[in-house]
Amino acid sequence: MVVTRSAAIRLPARRTLGAMDLRERLHVTAVDHVGIAVPDLDAAIAFQTEVLGGVLEHRETNTTQGVEEAMITFGGTGPDRARLQLLAPLTADSAIGRFLDRSGPGLQQLALRVPDVRVAADTVRAAGLRVLFDEPADGTGGSLVNFIHPKDAGGVLVELVQSRSPDCTSRDGSMGT
Repeated sequence: MVVTRSAAIRLPARRTLGAMDLRERLHVTAVDHVGIAVPDLDAAIAFQTEVLGGVLEHRETNTTQGVEEAMITFGGTGPDRARLQLLAPLTADSAIGRFLDRSGPGLQQLALRVPDVRVAADTVRAAGLRVLFDEPADGTGGSLVNFIHPKDAGGVLVELVQSRSPDCTSRDGSMGT
């Protein structure tokens, strides 16, 4: 039997917030999507739509994060539909490019919806955990995002997502289609 070191969730030695206060302030409302790293976006879209019956919600290039991405939905058009985000690298040295080189194609992130990504990131920091960005970044469809460091979340990259409201724009003024 092979024994491996498990990726434990890093619990800081000193917390400034209690667990209940942390949950209340973070206020996760839903799983927004699951991110899958792929080497070929067109092939992945074809599989998800033609074989599994998903619907391409939108496709975009996010040069800031170095990815071309597509959101695939299952189960209708309402807010309760399941969503998969397919992520292909624009360059080999992008975060997704490095992920594919290190781990190969597969699950890359779990995205949790929060009402305010800035408050959520501040709450995570106050609990002694690391987030990847000082300020929220532009995400899929004009959302704002930040990430909890995977070493602080049991080896899982956790994305905090503040969805774009229908009448708002991303920080660069685009609708983020």
